[in-house]
This record gives sequence, structure tokens and C-alpha cells, in this order.
Amino acid sequence: MMGIRRFEDKAPQLGKRVFVDEDATVIGEVILGDDCSVWPKAVIRGDMHAIRIGNRVSIQDNAVLHITHDSPFNPGGFGLQVGDDVTLAHQAMLHGCTLGNRVMVGMQAIIMDGAIVEDDVIVAAGSLVGPGKNLESGHLYRGQPARKIRPLTEKEKTFLPYVAGNYVRLKDRYLKSSQ
Repeated sequence: MMGIRRFEDKAPQLGKRVFVDEDATVIGEVILGDDCSVWPKAVIRGDMHAIRIGNRVSIQDNAVLHITHDSPFNPGGFGLQVGDDVTLAHQAMLHGCTLGNRVMVGMQAIIMDGAIVEDDVIVAAGSLVGPGKNLESGHLYRGQPARKIRPLTEKEKTFLPYVAGNYVRLKDRYLKSSQ
């Protein structure tokens, strides 16, 4: 896999059945859990802090995942943590934040340093989650800045693990076709 690169003494670690497209880039201290998919032009750069990604996470085309380094301005910095069954849509940007389980981040949404997105949340396309914000479990958030719009419906709660599983199945098709 061409886009998987070590940085200094740190190399990405991939779980079982992970698909990283040849046009994606994964650098440094990155752990990808089982059944993850990293699609074309996505960048996951763990060069100055750790990135931990759970199981069944889809990182779609042109998504950017990065961290905040330790400095006098950000003591300790902010690593990036993503839970299980998470879908990061096209051009999503995560920077030094924490996402729980069963989260969907819409196209071109941005989640910034120190923000926490709890379990079972949808962040709508184009939303901006500012530094240090906390998005409460079980809700839809939308806007710039992102605001709590309403509780998720039962159908939406069921959709979150479904869409993660759908990308696992698609990833498996890609893995099979590359053999």
C-alpha cells in the first residue's frame, strides 16, 4: 500500500481487513481498527500526536484527519480519537477532536481541536464544530457554528450502524477485486 508511510520512528498500524486506497495517505502514529476503509485522496496524518481510529470506520474521499501538537499554546496538544461504526463523509475535516461510536460526519463538515462528539450523533454536511465544543449523544447538529437541531429519530439511530456496515461490505468488494 503506497500511501502508508512511517514518520520518524512511528509507523501506521492496520487492523484486520483494512482497505487503504492507493491514492490515500496514512502517516505516522495512526492506528486503524478492523474493517476500516480509507478512500481516495483521504489524508490521515499522525506526525506530531497520535490518531486512534476504531473498528468499521469509513474515511471517505478527500477527508483530512490531523492533530494539534503539544506547545505552550496547547499544553499536551490534542490527539484524534474516533470510535466504532463511524462514517466520515467526503471532505470531512477532523482536527484534534474526539468522536464516539455510531457517528456520522457529513460532507465538508469540520470538527476542531478539543471538541467532543458523543455516541449516536449526526453532524450535518457543511457544519462547523468549534474548538472545545461538546455535542450531546442522540442528536442532529447543523450549522456554522453547529447547533443542536433535534433528537435523532429511531430510524436515524438505526441508520448509523447500517451505513457503517454498508461501507464494510463495499470495502470487502474492493479488497476482493484487488487479489
